[in-house]
Amino acid sequence: MPATPMPRRTRMLMAGTTMRIATRMPMAITITMITGMITIIAVITITMMAMSMTSIAATSITITTTPMLMTTNEHNPAAGSGGMTEEEARALYRLMTWLSPSFPVGAFSYSSGIEWAVEAGDITDAASLRDWLAAMLADGSGFCDSVFLAQSHRAASGHDDATLKEIAELAAAFVPSRERQLETTTQGRAFIDIARAAWNSAGLDAMVATCDGSVVYPVAVGLVSAAHGIPLAPALHAFLHAVVSNWISAGSRLIPLGQTDSQRVLAALEPDVAETARRAGAASLDDLGSATFRADLASLRHEAQYTRLFRS
Repeated sequence: MPATPMPRRTRMLMAGTTMRIATRMPMAITITMITGMITIIAVITITMMAMSMTSIAATSITITTTPMLMTTNEHNPAAGSGGMTEEEARALYRLMTWLSPSFPVGAFSYSSGIEWAVEAGDITDAASLRDWLAAMLADGSGFCDSVFLAQSHRAASGHDDATLKEIAELAAAFVPSRERQLETTTQGRAFIDIARAAWNSAGLDAMVATCDGSVVYPVAVGLVSAAHGIPLAPALHAFLHAVVSNWISAGSRLIPLGQTDSQRVLAALEPDVAETARRAGAASLDDLGSATFRADLASLRHEAQYTRLFRS
């Protein structure tokens, strides 16, 4: 049966629809492609801008940091590795040796009157020992000996022989008892003799000869430190640390104290040592003076003490 022909209007409508679809499809595809390309270009542009900004920032940081490192290293070659200069390492090594308990000056034989103070009941525990030693540091022999060390170090470094001789004479006379004088002169002589034997330095013999007499312990430390070119500030701190450590060692045997309590006393005296070193470094001979009458009395009465472990 032959197909019935479609009406003319229907054929025209279908043809128009097909043409519209055929016409619109390429436009839709074109718009989609253009939109996608624009999006891709935008993403690429933003990414390239971000990379450029990162590169610029990295370049700026490199340019800023490199000159700073070079400038720092020029002034202190050891700073780059976090170490010390050769001079600083040498000074530290020698101070740790000279002022350690193993350096044979006989410091363990003396208590600076602490033995009598323990027997008299002035020192009974770690707290009272700390208070006694803090007073000796700030207002007694600790401060005065530090002043003599600082003044002798300056006079020796400046080759001021007349002033050095006066300082040595005053330091030898500036002791409250016979036992205290024995303590400081014996240690001073031993310190000089051992330094000459193992750590001799050009000019040390001339410095000792200038003193023309007994060289007490703080003056001896000042002379040897100056002869080896060791700065005053670390020499003062090391000296006071050695003195306080010997005092605590005597107290630990006399009270007695355990090792932990002894270290607690040493730790508690750290700010006192630092402040005494600072004051002594800035003081003159006119600032010499003591206000520790009880400690001086202990040193005097120790001479007549019946039983003793220490020589002072």
